[in-house]
Amino acid sequence: MRTDQPGQLQSLTPLRGIAALWVVLYHYASQYLPALHADRYTHLFDKGYLAVDLFFMLSGFVLTHVYWRVFTEPVRGSYGRFLLARVARLYPLHLFVLSLFIATALASRAVEYATTGTFEKVAIEGSQSVTALVANLFMLQGLKASELSWNYPAWSISVEFIAYLGFPLALPVIWRARPSRKIVLALLLVAALAGLAGVTHDDFDQWDGPLALLRCMPEFLIGSLLYAAFAGRCWRSSLGRDGVLVSVTVALLLLLHHGSNDFLVILLFPVLILAAVANQGRAAALLNTAPLVWLGEISYSLYLVHGLVQFVATQLLDATGHDSRDELSMAASLLIMIVMLVASFLCAGYGHHSVEKTGRQRLRLLFGA
Repeated sequence: MRTDQPGQLQSLTPLRGIAALWVVLYHYASQYLPALHADRYTHLFDKGYLAVDLFFMLSGFVLTHVYWRVFTEPVRGSYGRFLLARVARLYPLHLFVLSLFIATALASRAVEYATTGTFEKVAIEGSQSVTALVANLFMLQGLKASELSWNYPAWSISVEFIAYLGFPLALPVIWRARPSRKIVLALLLVAALAGLAGVTHDDFDQWDGPLALLRCMPEFLIGSLLYAAFAGRCWRSSLGRDGVLVSVTVALLLLLHHGSNDFLVILLFPVLILAAVANQGRAAALLNTAPLVWLGEISYSLYLVHGLVQFVATQLLDATGHDSRDELSMAASLLIMIVMLVASFLCAGYGHHSVEKTGRQRLRLLFGA
């Protein structure tokens, strides 16, 4: 499905890169290496799981930007090609990283067998099992990520792909709705997120099963509604000022630093997206510097490969007798995190250029999408 390529939305690529790095720091500094005690200084790292909520909104926004012309016409002949295009976007790198997980697990068992004469068999069910492998091959692991994960961050691309299934059907309804109905729909979606906050006691770190879907779907559709507002030039002049983008960024940083309410932070994400994409001033120039644009370009690769780097680090630490990371000193933990970050960036750069881009181009040619 070839469309006239819409213009690039400035500032969203760097924003996506910052979100990806935020997730990495959350997993490494807050979860994986407890001796760093990041929460003693700030809750910014502890709240890194909220970057996924920003991802979902950004995805809905960008896909609406790309496909609104296609799906405001009859869907026939476009739905399948849209899904193939999304497979071409997500699947090559997902499959590549998954294969590296499997290779690393098998290599670890080979070393174990060589040194002890025995090895741990790959389970039929559970995390990093044969069943989980099948689920990952069909990108269904997000339906029960706690039992179906190999690359644990990949749960989000699974539930997002489920959102893609309904996107071509929802987009015409959103796009053609009168402004009053758009407002009502937005309020209903916010109410759904408020319901999720109530059920989870304001813990949006929901990545397993139905709650993960309830987290993704409203946020993805909010992103689509945001683009409809942006395309209609609603609030562009006021939101495009430097002061607005700086103010909402500072407000978010303060809320995150103090560990504030998840739901409140998520309510500010739409303002952040609109302020970033509408800004044409100094704030946009700062946000669109080359390093941040590069970070955004490799963001998908960084998001997927950092789990592999953590998996390899675990295997190495276990093999060297450091299976309890609680016993590591702060200095050792900091050094390990720096090494893991460097490895993640290097792997992400390679994955983006050699796997993600190449695989996407070849699959799109193969699919004609």
